[in-house]
Formats: sequence, structure tokens, C-alpha cells
Amino acid sequence: MTRVLAAAAALLLVFSTVSAQQESDEARRVRQAAMVFDEIMRAADSAIPDAILGNADGIAVFPGLVRAGFIVGGMRGRGILSSKDGGVWSSPAFLTMTGGSFGLQIGGQAADIILVINDRRGLENLVRNQFTLGADAAVAAGPVGRDAKAATDIQMRAQILSYSRARGVFAGITISGSTVRQDVDANERFYGKRLDTKQIVFEKAAGTPGPVSAWLSTLNRYAR
Repeated sequence: MTRVLAAAAALLLVFSTVSAQQESDEARRVRQAAMVFDEIMRAADSAIPDAILGNADGIAVFPGLVRAGFIVGGMRGRGILSSKDGGVWSSPAFLTMTGGSFGLQIGGQAADIILVINDRRGLENLVRNQFTLGADAAVAAGPVGRDAKAATDIQMRAQILSYSRARGVFAGITISGSTVRQDVDANERFYGKRLDTKQIVFEKAAGTPGPVSAWLSTLNRYAR
């Protein structure tokens, strides 16, 4: 009986450890997204312009998205998305991004990707179960520099502006063809209930677990 109880206790410890690790993966993703956004915005000469962030309906950050290939390559990563309604940012919903890309450097490379959603329609498209950048909404490389403006026609028409930071260089990047999907399993692990992206960013059905406050604080600092 003692051995059975000890074995049961060991199994319970293993399951608890695995569960905690899964929870920490999502918490880490939120913290990394907040850190990436803060680091980029603190570099005034290459930050996302205030005029763009001030009018944003949503912001998605994919920290450490992996890019690999020779001339033609692919990329894969996980990120989070929050929407703004009446000046108030929502808790983040979890997303994944996959897709092909062109002109990559030889070998593997990790990049931080930021998407700034300019209008409600673009945001509504993005919260669907599966969304293809460039097909379901117009996407353009965003301008950089705190005082820069989205002056070109394509930037003015784009529903989503995209940015990338790789090897310390932050600039607008074209990522048309990439697919963004909601990560309902990650939402469930983090919030303790099964929620889709729409419920989190539009219906405000999620709570605010620990790391969320730092993420929201960062958004409020730069994108009021």
C-alpha cells in the first residue's frame, strides 16, 4: 500500500509539473511580447510612429518567430493579440503564424514580428480561425521612426502594417502569404477556460492573469 501511495504521489507530481510548465509557456510568451514591444519603442529613431499606434485597433506581437531557408524559406512562431475599444486594451489572445517568405538570409534566423491593425475590419478578419495576410486583408511594410508618418498610398490603404526585428535591425517587412491561426489550446491553458480569439479581444471574456498586467501597461504606455 505504501508503494502504491508513493507511486501515485510521484505521478501526481509529474502531472503537476507538466501542467505548470504548460502554463509557464504561455506566461513566458506574454512577457516576451511585452519586452519586445517595449525594447523596440524605446529606440526613438526606429520605433513605430506614434501617429500609427495612436490610431491602432489592434496589436499583435510574435516574439522569436523562426525563419529558415535559402532564398525561399518559411517561418513559424507564436504570439499574442490585443484589441483596443474606447481607449481600453483587451487581454491578449494567443495566435500562431506560419508561412512562406522570400529573400531570407542563408540559414536559420529568429525574428520578432509586430502587426499593427489599422481598422476594425482588418481586426475582424484577423480574429477568424484562419487568416492569410495579404489575401484576407491588405498588408504593407510599416514606416519606422517615432515621428514618421504612413505617407505612401499603400500604407494609407493597408489594413495591417507589419514590422520585423532581426539581429538588432528593426524595419517594415512584407509578410504576405503568411497564415495566422488562433491558438485555442493556449487560451485554455492560460485562462483556465476554452475561449476563442473573438471572445477574448471583442467580448472581454478573459481575466487578467499575472503577466497580462505588464503587457497591458506596455500597450498603454505607447499606444493609447
